[in-house]
Amino acid sequence: MIHPILRMGEPRLLRIAQPVDAFDTPELHALVADMFETMHDANGAGLAAPQIGVDRRLVIFGFAADAQRSDDDPVPETVLLNPVIEKLEVEEQDGWEGCLSVPGMRGLVPRAERIRYRGFDPFGKPIDRIATGFHARVVQHECDHLDGILYPMRVRDFTHFGFTEELFPGQDIVDD
Repeated sequence: MIHPILRMGEPRLLRIAQPVDAFDTPELHALVADMFETMHDANGAGLAAPQIGVDRRLVIFGFAADAQRSDDDPVPETVLLNPVIEKLEVEEQDGWEGCLSVPGMRGLVPRAERIRYRGFDPFGKPIDRIATGFHARVVQHECDHLDGILYPMRVRDFTHFGFTEELFPGQDIVDD
């Protein structure tokens, strides 16, 4: 089932999400399936449970290489519950981000270029991965949602924030 995606200004997006405490349940698997259906319908690269009004520490992300994301390496489709991120480099890299909860806009956001993320899959099996580049950016972006942070809160220079069509005229760019 496709869920409506909450937009910036909705108070539920500002809450700190609660841990997932039950794995491998029919409800959890249904939620994950709904999240993927919602993310794919919106043409996103990731989605956090709070974006559809579910107060749980659950994110999904990933996409194959395609024409719209030709500059980005593919990111494996992942379901990550109760994530923990460790930055493996102090220096941050600026990159343009969009968000399904902030439709039609883009901002230049500093993020760690290399991270380690850990958590669990829907069956309770541990996940422990190193990610770089866009993969690392997507994980950090989605996990921010679990702490009530939207990417505009991380923009340092608002001359690099605005409507996608104004910042990138004539380019076909989708929200993350």
